[in-house]
Amino acid sequence: MNDAIKQLEALVAKQRKFLNKGGLCVGWVVTKTAQEKGLPLNPIELRTEEGGQVAGLGKAAVQNILAAYGITKVLAEEGGRTSRGSLGLMETYVSVLNAIAAQKPKLDLEPVMDWWMEKVRLYFASEGPKFSFDPGKSVAANLAGLFEQAVEIQRNSGGANFVGALLQHLVGAKLDIVLGTGVAEHHGFSVADHSTERQADFEVNGVAIHVTTHPSEALVRKMAKNLQAGLKPVVVTLADGVEGAAYLLKNTEWRDRIDIIDATQFLTANVYERSLFRAGECKATLTAILTRYNEIVASCETDPVLQIRF
Repeated sequence: MNDAIKQLEALVAKQRKFLNKGGLCVGWVVTKTAQEKGLPLNPIELRTEEGGQVAGLGKAAVQNILAAYGITKVLAEEGGRTSRGSLGLMETYVSVLNAIAAQKPKLDLEPVMDWWMEKVRLYFASEGPKFSFDPGKSVAANLAGLFEQAVEIQRNSGGANFVGALLQHLVGAKLDIVLGTGVAEHHGFSVADHSTERQADFEVNGVAIHVTTHPSEALVRKMAKNLQAGLKPVVVTLADGVEGAAYLLKNTEWRDRIDIIDATQFLTANVYERSLFRAGECKATLTAILTRYNEIVASCETDPVLQIRF
């Protein structure tokens, strides 16, 4: 870690407001201004004519910077422009940047922009999927909304497989609701099957349940071993994965011995069954599954982004 980054880490450790959306907007826009105008900066010149806001700080400016890093999610509707304390944060940050530049006249600000980028990614990652049941939509559409949010979080968080983790623990939550807690064994998403001597993500009463977003040839080989061990393999995957799994099994001797289930339908059917097909009970049933999901995540995972917010 170079000296400039060390000083920035010390800054945000002392003033945590820099890690809020308004502070992140200030950090990015001021750094971009420093790249364009050079250092040192005059904080007076970074005020609007009225003097009450940071010049150039707005949604469009922030989103343009985000777009350069391949992110389309909105960081702040006003780009931090109306956040209380933005002027103070700007002045503090300018002071730190100027001090760093005084120590290192030919300061390369690109690593500083990358550093702010990582802070933005962490900010996005700290916001897990939000669930609000819409009675005007189907149960499947309500579930699809959670997966869409997980895809967005995954896209903005450096490639971690949040979608896969969400899917695994939702299936685990359904199993607990159906079978009772303790029948299915839960593991962290990143825990490899071979390290725990597991035959699948879940093994229940002779059924080996494999939960995946992208069925692969390696999965087919694993399921072949399930069959040899006397287990009944089942694949639970997303809609696109159903077709992919069927294709992989098409020309194998196991094509008629393995069930492939669309995860959304797998969960939706359970919601209706547990609700005794009473439409008014679907919200409570789905909420119960998601509540159990959060309990599983709390016990198996360390990343708070996986928690569903109600």
